Amino acid sequence: MAAVVLAATRLLRGSRAWGRSRLRFRALGDRQFSSGGAYPSVPLSAPLPGVPTPVFATADGQEKFETKVTTLDNGLRVASQSKFGQFCTVGVLINSGSRYEAKYLSGIAHFLEKLAFSSTDRFDSKDSILLTLEKHGGICDCQASRDTTMYAVSADSKGLDTVVGLLADVVLHPRLTEEEIEMARMAVQFELEDLSMRPDPEPLLTEMIHEAAYRENTVGLHRFCPAENIAKIDRDVLHSYLRNYYTPDRMVLAGVGIEHDHLVECARKYLLGPAPFPELTHIMIGLESCSFLEADFIPFAVLNMMMGGGGSFSAGGPGKGMFTRLYLNVLNRHHWMYNATAYHHSYEDTGLLCIHASADPRQVREMVEIITKEFILMGGTVDVVELERAKTQLMSMLMMNLEARPVIFEDVGRQVLATRSRKLPHELCALIRDVRPEDIRRVASKMLRGKPAVAALGDLSDLPSYEHIQAALSSRDGRLPRTYRLFR
Repeated sequence: MAAVVLAATRLLRGSRAWGRSRLRFRALGDRQFSSGGAYPSVPLSAPLPGVPTPVFATADGQEKFETKVTTLDNGLRVASQSKFGQFCTVGVLINSGSRYEAKYLSGIAHFLEKLAFSSTDRFDSKDSILLTLEKHGGICDCQASRDTTMYAVSADSKGLDTVVGLLADVVLHPRLTEEEIEMARMAVQFELEDLSMRPDPEPLLTEMIHEAAYRENTVGLHRFCPAENIAKIDRDVLHSYLRNYYTPDRMVLAGVGIEHDHLVECARKYLLGPAPFPELTHIMIGLESCSFLEADFIPFAVLNMMMGGGGSFSAGGPGKGMFTRLYLNVLNRHHWMYNATAYHHSYEDTGLLCIHASADPRQVREMVEIITKEFILMGGTVDVVELERAKTQLMSMLMMNLEARPVIFEDVGRQVLATRSRKLPHELCALIRDVRPEDIRRVASKMLRGKPAVAALGDLSDLPSYEHIQAALSSRDGRLPRTYRLFR
């Protein structure tokens, strides 16, 4: 009985509320509305005064839906599709991808996808690119599949010139700095780990069915970078791939929502030119150092860290190599040098300290002389500050690398294999701290008394002879013997 009374009370409350709302509705219905405070006399069927005339989409004929294609002199195809609207989508599509990696380490296309829209010759960073696109309301994306790599931008049509110029820079002139490549390594590693943990097996099954159907050939090659190749893919490998596959005859510049003639004009301006990746001449000069069983191994390791170096587009501050000799004396002073890097290879019975340098073929002789001078300077004065910086950097790298289990495993195995025991990290750090300037001069002077090993790739027409390189390394200043030719 109480429940019935309660329900009846609720119904009565509801009916009274409905009655109040009905009264409010009637009161509102009695009000008179105008068409607007600013324009009370303008009917809704007429345009408001002072407002721009709207532009509406029209279908004027079948030609509006046709895709126009133009082929430029260098083989690049320009394709466009008309579409009404304020925004356009423009991109470069390339015949490249995992199926073309038969001659290379598999996983390069995966890396390039992660490196897309990073720093270029004109843009210092990815942020600079994104800020440029932001001015035109733009967004960007890159996708690499088995047979196509696609760089695309959607932006306001008025910014077409800027967008095509940016795309040309991103595709043809990427810097591929060491920092960017290392970030790509981390991104690829994360994606592989994420792929293996996904509950959805479709991506892995797709990979497997391609491998099974095509016997690990062409489109059956891995689309994702195998874990064992992540550390192997470097700037030289990436540039080699780009030179072979990022060529105009393998590209299409496509656009939707823009005038075809305007797109062709932009293509001629930014994408019709010389080969984007210059053919460089590479040289490596090496001198015998010592085995890792000798006491001088530590001073040589510090010397190698002092020399440092890297690519001409590497960036960073203290601790990233910008204060090493090859940066200060070579890359910062000679803008035409593409690379100058020191390496130290040490084995149970010998060792090799070498410098790799790259430049335009026309400047090979000057490049070689710059490197021979750096070798001679190794046996000269050693600044205490640069020595302490090199030792600190070497210890930091040692301790950081030994945080990874695979590195510890390799260190334990290699040391015990070679010496039947293992020096602990703090023992190695103590040996590094004990290195003095005179130790560096002593090992460098001893090294410079040996005969050099020379390796070179590329156009070698201006490469000095081995005898001249040897003479430069035996001289006091590292200069090559002067040669005079009546005819070149």
